[in-house]
Amino acid sequence: MSDVVMSLYIGPVAPVPVTKAVIHAFVSCEVRSVTTGKSGFQLVFEIDNNSPLHTVFLLSANNPIPLVRTVIAVEMFGKKSVLMDGVVTDHAVSPGAVPGVSRLTLTGEDLSRVLDYIDFSFMRYPAMPDFARINLVLAKYAFMGLIPKVIPSVLIDVPVPTQRIPAHQGTDLKYIMSLADRVGYVFYIEPTDQVGVSVAYWGPDVRLGKIQKPLNDDLDAHRNVVSLSGSVDTQSAVLPTITIMTPQTKVPITLPVPDVNPLNPPLGIVRPIPLQEAPITGTAKYSPVQAALVGLAKAAKSAVRAVKMTGTLDVLAYGSLLEARKNVSVRGAGHAFNGLHYVDSVTTTLSEGELKQTFELRRDGLLSTVSRVPL
Repeated sequence: MSDVVMSLYIGPVAPVPVTKAVIHAFVSCEVRSVTTGKSGFQLVFEIDNNSPLHTVFLLSANNPIPLVRTVIAVEMFGKKSVLMDGVVTDHAVSPGAVPGVSRLTLTGEDLSRVLDYIDFSFMRYPAMPDFARINLVLAKYAFMGLIPKVIPSVLIDVPVPTQRIPAHQGTDLKYIMSLADRVGYVFYIEPTDQVGVSVAYWGPDVRLGKIQKPLNDDLDAHRNVVSLSGSVDTQSAVLPTITIMTPQTKVPITLPVPDVNPLNPPLGIVRPIPLQEAPITGTAKYSPVQAALVGLAKAAKSAVRAVKMTGTLDVLAYGSLLEARKNVSVRGAGHAFNGLHYVDSVTTTLSEGELKQTFELRRDGLLSTVSRVPL
């Protein structure tokens, strides 16, 4: 593991490199990056019972709004990657491996946790469309190195202040997520390669971009996975439908919509047959064009990914870290499963002498839509 160097930064609000005492106490680290939900981490230390580190961490746990910022980075083959930029949410102490030593476990979530602390329902946004409101909400977190990346939606509605003033509802995270669900968008925060800087993305669910190096199974010397298995769910496929209201007749019309779009293209050819209808609500109040666009976005976002692959990666043989929210190619797993897949989640485990990643891939059908995958 001489080619892998871990860096740990912990501090109130602004992360700083930890002291040698913390490095010597480090036992293991687990970072989970997911597409749906909150990403998180867990750090384990073994500390002498008389160490001041106990006092530091336990006192910080009693803060009304704990902001123990934690950044976990790994440098591998000359490239530094930030695995997690988050805050500690829980502290636990248990007996250590030897007498006089305690095991301290720190559990945390990504920076979206900070957006869920305070209820800002008193805020009002006169004459502001949704994307302007999102930018204003995220601006208050600039001190944490959070950079907004907001894409305007198709529902650019600028309310007249004399008729309606949009009101903030709940915490910042709940309000941002509610505006995203309204138009079929996603919201997440992910770290950049620069320590202490993260991007808050609010926009369509884009599953295009650079494809990661292939995962090779059953390819002799080129194999870079320890294990890889696949399964197919043929019972959960649904047919998304939207309801539109024609301006002339005011008669509601229900139409089926595809659960793929140019930003979220199909990766499999043979897809399960839909067994039931899945109505997408809230579209009848829009114009037919707006209803169709919102319906496409919501259908693609909630589409059933019938093909699931799980496995464990040999990180050193792979030559880099596998990243979630990106596509990756699979080779040597059979014609039905080979091809492009979307990385739904990655769990990275670090300890002395060990770096391991387990992953979960998703695809909408069997047989790849591409005949050859990039190397």
